[in-house]
Amino acid sequence: MRRLLGMAVIITAIILTACSNGKGTTETSATNAPSNSDEAAATPASESVKKPRVAFVYIGVPGDGGWTYQHDLGRKAVDEKFGIKSTIVENVPEGPDAERVFEELSAKHDIIIGTSFGYMEPMVNVAKKHPEVKYLHATGYKTSENLGTYAGRGYENGYLSGIAAGMLSKNGKIGYAAAFPIPEVIYTINAFTLGAQSVNPDVEVQVVWTNTWFDPAIERQAAISLLDQGIDILANYQDSPAGIQAAAERNIMALGNDSDMNKYAPDTYITNPTWNWAPYYVDQVQQVVDGTWKSAAYWGSIKDGTADIAPFGRNVPQEVRDKVESVKKDIVTGAFHPFTGPISDQQGVEKAAAGKSLTDEDIHNMMWFVKGVKGTVPK
Repeated sequence: MRRLLGMAVIITAIILTACSNGKGTTETSATNAPSNSDEAAATPASESVKKPRVAFVYIGVPGDGGWTYQHDLGRKAVDEKFGIKSTIVENVPEGPDAERVFEELSAKHDIIIGTSFGYMEPMVNVAKKHPEVKYLHATGYKTSENLGTYAGRGYENGYLSGIAAGMLSKNGKIGYAAAFPIPEVIYTINAFTLGAQSVNPDVEVQVVWTNTWFDPAIERQAAISLLDQGIDILANYQDSPAGIQAAAERNIMALGNDSDMNKYAPDTYITNPTWNWAPYYVDQVQQVVDGTWKSAAYWGSIKDGTADIAPFGRNVPQEVRDKVESVKKDIVTGAFHPFTGPISDQQGVEKAAAGKSLTDEDIHNMMWFVKGVKGTVPK
């Protein structure tokens, strides 16, 4: 579940600078109109697929890290594998403008990929009108014959990140600057908390909502508010490194999100969840080329390489690394599930009995915090 809002005005200036990368991929104009590759313009969408015509719609721009950056690495893998130049449409907010973009792309593409949760309704609407086109929607929950969904099991790498944070915390007070109150963010915070409590039972995780995916000023402010409360570890669920940079100024160790953010605070960086979408994208495009593609709801994991954690920061002790790697192996083999009971919510209501694991449906619809999280889930 990702990316519910458009970018702030201050970010637009950064985006316009980043768009001109000169690497042969197609870009978009300032009005978000799709810019198609030569391959995409050559033949109408009704013809059989020889060289796939693929389009990616991004909520932001790739930059050098974060959610969109990881998806763009997957896009590059597709281009290399199939010898094409995918169409890219960047900085597309959810709503009517998104639907217009998907509609325009549908005339000249075989496969269209939307990487934001908020694109769900626009993609559902457009897919109905273009049954010949295949659509892939990141983190959504609505599918149709020509619309599939995909996501990553963020509770797995979230739990591992929590173990590292819990082992490194001295006072048991961890801060978490959270993006939006949606299940994806909530179950990641819960898994993070359970991971920290597995090695440090008295840990409390204080949550502050930023209602942003990328706004360095707001995210820095949220980090400072948590640091002022006496936390000794900071976690973040945004694409900017503002939080870990604010923590570094006070010599507080911190975790980023989505990409390896080591370079932004090398002395105080711990790790964070990361994503690898390339294998999934290449597989889906290959299925379309082969004529075998069918709509599905895919949830990638650490085992299949979709989810992972970033390399540890240079000051993370070896015992922390070893513990995280040990649990990671158990997750891969299936010997351990992060949401295995006993688990209770903040009010002490049992959510999973001892030895029982929450189902995928339970996790997908999670709108409650586990015991030990300080904060509320806004309605």
